[in-house]
Amino acid sequence: MRPYAFAAIALTLSIPASAALAPGATAPVFTANGAMAGKPFQVKLADALKKGPVVLYFFPAAFTGGCNIEAQAFAKAIPDFKAAGATVIGMTGGNVDQLSKFSAEHCAGQFPVAVADAKIVKDYDVALPNASGRTAGWTTRTSYVIAPNGKVVFAHNDMNPNDHIRLTLEEVRKLRAKRMRR
Repeated sequence: MRPYAFAAIALTLSIPASAALAPGATAPVFTANGAMAGKPFQVKLADALKKGPVVLYFFPAAFTGGCNIEAQAFAKAIPDFKAAGATVIGMTGGNVDQLSKFSAEHCAGQFPVAVADAKIVKDYDVALPNASGRTAGWTTRTSYVIAPNGKVVFAHNDMNPNDHIRLTLEEVRKLRAKRMRR
């Protein structure tokens, strides 16, 4: 990754962003190429939703400080997400040539990471603007919890990676509790 990319990401930390897909919105379905455990992997949201809720998290770029921390934290929490019946999928529009290596190293082979192409970035409204307000293929740090019916039940947009895992796991557990009461 180029050194100026770190500066560009740092500058955007002060730019407010909001997740366009509010709870109740239908999550756009997609198929995307990516990697899992260092091997090519095709992510199909529709297939993942057949298994249960999906935590779809977008991150700016592989091998950047916050993204490494977030991927490692999600990887460590995968047993908790699985116990709650959820699938975790990571996506980025930045530094996509590094996803195979990133999936093995920072995701520890625990979940797939995929390329968020221009359509996915637009559909999920996760384009990360630079200091001048333009976008250059990077994605915001936004986490969605999507119910098996394809409806967004939770969205969290914060460039700080610290709360994404805790908050999405709480939402997935709430979904599981609702299903158990039925």
